Amino acid sequence: MVQLLAVITATVVGLMVGVELAVAVVLNPILMRLPAGASIEGRADGGRMMGRAMPFWYFGSLALTAALAAVTWGEPSAPPAAAAAVLLVISVVMSLALLVPINNRGTTWTAEDHPPDWRAQQQRWDRLHHARVAVITAAFVLVLVAVTAL
Repeated sequence: MVQLLAVITATVVGLMVGVELAVAVVLNPILMRLPAGASIEGRADGGRMMGRAMPFWYFGSLALTAALAAVTWGEPSAPPAAAAAVLLVISVVMSLALLVPINNRGTTWTAEDHPPDWRAQQQRWDRLHHARVAVITAAFVLVLVAVTAL
């Protein structure tokens, strides 16, 4: 049962990291190169779609990682799993405090109705997102370390 939890945890966290990395290094750079209207509309739509899915994915990843740390407590897998859970908590706090407010504003923008500093706000979101991707990537590596220590 612990092995099944470990595989599910690694899969869920790994897929989350992959999606967020793709957003950071592929999708958003493409959108930023488009004309202003298309860029704003694309980011707004993406923000709405991801804004619905990612809370479940982040909290689910955190819950699975914390469960892995709990069920392996006292074993070599527990410290890296616990450290990964701490990093995922940091990513959730970063999301709620820094990224979600920008995302929520951006989801309401249209090509015709957006603030003059829309590009600066999107670039700030991108910088914060890169930091979050680094945090969740480190968490994923620690989950993998925990899984291999079983």
